[in-house]
Amino acid sequence: MANHKSTKKRIRSTKTRNEGNKYLHKTVRNALRSAFSETPKKDGDHLTPEQIVSKIDKLEKRNIIHKNKAARLKSKLMKKSS
Repeated sequence: MANHKSTKKRIRSTKTRNEGNKYLHKTVRNALRSAFSETPKKDGDHLTPEQIVSKIDKLEKRNIIHKNKAARLKSKLMKKSS
């Protein structure tokens, strides 16, 4: 258990940040899954490849995913959409 006040705050803020990062990562994974699926989705659930690439770039910028993984996902998405 943390003894210092700043360490306790650090634990709280890290937990909050991790939850936000996990949410962002999960939304991108779901968007990719729907983009790669063979069955057509409803119009409201579908994101364009450009929107998905933008979200991947944001994850990369925030160091949530590695730059090579981001490049690999974007490449795979562009191959699929063309």
